[in-house]
Amino acid sequence: MNVVCLDLEGVLVPEIWIAFAEASGIPELKRTTRDEPDYDKLMKWRLSVLREHGLGIREIQETIAKIEPLTGAKEFLDELRSLTQVIIVSDTFTQFAAPLMKKLGMPTIFCNSLVIAENGEITDFKMRVENSKYTTVKALQSMGFDTIAAGDSYNDLGMIRASKAGFLFRSTEQIKADFPQFPAYESFDDLLEAIKKVL
Repeated sequence: MNVVCLDLEGVLVPEIWIAFAEASGIPELKRTTRDEPDYDKLMKWRLSVLREHGLGIREIQETIAKIEPLTGAKEFLDELRSLTQVIIVSDTFTQFAAPLMKKLGMPTIFCNSLVIAENGEITDFKMRVENSKYTTVKALQSMGFDTIAAGDSYNDLGMIRASKAGFLFRSTEQIKADFPQFPAYESFDDLLEAIKKVL
C-alpha cells in the first residue's frame, strides 16, 4: 500500500516565515530551509529575532489567518487523496498549521509544537522526533507502506531519498542542480501525473 508524504510550506501553502517577514517588516526572517539546511540552527535564530523585536505567537497567527493555499493546491490534494493515502509531513508547528489545514480540507499532518509562555512569547520548540521527515517515512515503511515523497527544501531530501519515488516541487535552482537524480516539477498537474505513474 502506498502513502504519499508531502511537505507543506512552499508546496501547498506559501512560506509562513516569508509572509510574516513581509507583514512585520523584518526582512531577515525570510530565511527558510531553502537557505539553511540546519533546521535547529534556523529555528533558534528565528526565536532570537522574535525576542529582539518583542513579537510572539499572536502576531504570527494574525499573519497566518490571511494566508491562502497556493492556487490549485486544494484541488491537487483532493484528487490525490481520492487515489491514495496522503500525509503532510512538515517541520512547521501545530500552532501555525491548524488554520491552514481547515483551508486544505483537513488532511492529516505530522508536525512539531511550540512552547509558548503566558504572555504569548515563543520560548522554545519541540521536534516530534529527530530528523522528522526521514524518520516518518522509515516508520511508515516499517509498517508495510511504500512511500512517495515530494518537497521543495533541504529538509525534504531525507524523505525524498528514502522513498520508492521522490520528487522536487517548486524547488530552488541550487537544490535542483545539486540533486539532479530527483525529477523536478513546477505545476500541480505535472506532479500529480508523476505520482500517478508510481502508485
